[in-house]
Amino acid sequence: MMEFILQPWPWFISGLLITFVTFLLLYFGKVFGISSNLRTMCTILGGGKFSDFFRFDWKSQKWNLFFIAGVVIGGFVASHYLSNNEPIKVAENTVQSLNAIGITVPTEYNDGKGLFPEKLFGNDFTLPQVLILLFGGLMVGFGARYGGGCTSGHAISGLSNLQLPSLIAVIGFFIGGLLMTHILLPFILNLL
Repeated sequence: MMEFILQPWPWFISGLLITFVTFLLLYFGKVFGISSNLRTMCTILGGGKFSDFFRFDWKSQKWNLFFIAGVVIGGFVASHYLSNNEPIKVAENTVQSLNAIGITVPTEYNDGKGLFPEKLFGNDFTLPQVLILLFGGLMVGFGARYGGGCTSGHAISGLSNLQLPSLIAVIGFFIGGLLMTHILLPFILNLL
């Protein structure tokens, strides 16, 4: 049994599990989204004293806090106890594409750091690196709030509820991801 669990599973298994969880959420009338947990945590910490946005019944969302805790704990358990430590294999075309924009990736690696551009995530952070990462985090947070949810909320819950705004948001995510990957990231890496 452990041999079956420790082997790499096909990619579609995660899709089936996400579908199962989505049907459960729909059945129980819940809406999935990771970024909504940030609002809940800010409310718990007293954010309602400063903004009306944080004045709501956070106890109605505690199920989502347990969900996100399960995601973190599940990731830890999977990586530390359910891994066979096989090197991660990266497709040759992906390696060539990443090398073309300044990200050096071996075709197999164990540490997981090979997908991070050394210019952005090196051990000695420079001021430009810190500013770029802070600006990127700010834009992700602003985008999730302005867009009414994050990628997981729109792509999983929104699309399963057949919401047109979520379809538009997901199309925007793909366009933004393509622009970032092929235009902005190479430009940023060349600046550093």
